[in-house]
Amino acid sequence: MSQAPALSLDVALVGGGIMSATLGTFLQQVEPSWSIGLFENLDRAGLESSDPWNNAGTGHSALCELNYAPAAADGSVDPKKSLGINEQFQLSRQFFSWAVTNGLVKDPQSFIHPLPHMSFVIGEDHQRYLKTRYESLSANPLFASMEYTEDRDQIGDWTPLVGEGRTQKTVAASRVKDGTDVDFGSLTRQLVDGLGAKGADIRFRHRVTNLTKTANGWQLEVKNQGTGETFAVDAKFVFVGAGGGALPLLQKSGIDEAKGYGGFPVSGEFLRCTNNEVIARHEAKVYGQASVGAPPMSVPHLDTRYVGGKKALMFGPYGGFSPKFLKTGKLWDLPASVRGNNLLPMLAVAKDNLDLVKYLVTELLKTRNQQMNAMRDYYPAANAEDWELITAGQRVQVIKKDPKKKGVLQFGTEVIAAGDGTIAGLLGASPGASTATPIMLGLLQRCFPSKYAGWEDTLKAMVPTLGHTLNDEPDLYAETKAVTDKVLKLA
Repeated sequence: MSQAPALSLDVALVGGGIMSATLGTFLQQVEPSWSIGLFENLDRAGLESSDPWNNAGTGHSALCELNYAPAAADGSVDPKKSLGINEQFQLSRQFFSWAVTNGLVKDPQSFIHPLPHMSFVIGEDHQRYLKTRYESLSANPLFASMEYTEDRDQIGDWTPLVGEGRTQKTVAASRVKDGTDVDFGSLTRQLVDGLGAKGADIRFRHRVTNLTKTANGWQLEVKNQGTGETFAVDAKFVFVGAGGGALPLLQKSGIDEAKGYGGFPVSGEFLRCTNNEVIARHEAKVYGQASVGAPPMSVPHLDTRYVGGKKALMFGPYGGFSPKFLKTGKLWDLPASVRGNNLLPMLAVAKDNLDLVKYLVTELLKTRNQQMNAMRDYYPAANAEDWELITAGQRVQVIKKDPKKKGVLQFGTEVIAAGDGTIAGLLGASPGASTATPIMLGLLQRCFPSKYAGWEDTLKAMVPTLGHTLNDEPDLYAETKAVTDKVLKLA
């Protein structure tokens, strides 16, 4: 390490994604005198997990994602998880609205667009499930606008590509017209620009290579990727928001809370449409049922996107495997993450998830024709010449200890924080970016318990329904949604 004086900060943010951008924005508001530094390995913010081609971009609110409301053994559907995710996204919408109102984001259409969210299924069993799901969810205020149909013509009216050329008689679809598409890459970059404008030290092409506990917090070893120089950063609080890169850094920190955790990387590919006429005819996010063994982020979807303000269309993802923990990571990321304290949970997960292994192998062996046939379940008239294959983002699913199974594979997100609150990191993937706001609010409460009560008025000005359950307060939900719709130009 060079002998240059250490940079001294109150807060160090590791990674330039939506999580760090959101947390940094909150901290600048509640503690404007604190010094904040952000260190990102790549040359721009939001290029890894927050990039619109590397995540679902759905504005995940459980409107169309069937894996958030699985059927029980008796065929019933519990709406609890879907309601929780929708509640969380309402907080994110409010934070987006605050960012626009306060000039951090100049134009909401640079990152968010109104877009119907649909679920589509084929076959009697799936039809029965979707109807049950509709009846369970639509009884709640947050899902009251959901529609359901088993009529092929109606489905074709909702989304022409899905109806065109369809021969199956037993189909069903549900729709919520007021869903959204979110370009989290664009949003992240604007929030990070806002951090820098208010004095945060933003450093791209800077990689945090190690962390060491000190009497006053942590010392980070940071490498300038351009010059090769390595220097020290002293920070009272560290947030590791480095996506798949978070686990290795939390392991290096040595905190007890990170022991026993492992990661299972999953990659994938999308087919992206190159025919503007086809793109123009589809205006929805259409989600289906996941294959047996598929992780949640591999649920197939025919998906309209707005990337850099331009309309696009994709289908996928097709599952894949790479030992990298980041799209720009290293091939030895997975083996290097194995420790004595996580070996048993990782072996237990490998034994208990053979269906996932089978799914990944099947996906890897798919030919281009088989990939097209998978798409034709959703777009029967798809022409292979209109589509190109692109690499999707890399996700690392959480492996953790379990008293009964020794180890479990967890498909959600999880905050790991040291007992003294001086360091925290986020592991996992789904629903990820869409719930960055409530996740970071929870992190503030967990890591700064003595300060949080004094911050609440400021935080409520940013997220007005913080502390409320909107599904239990339909009038407040309607009022708040009307405000955010107007500010975000979604109405």
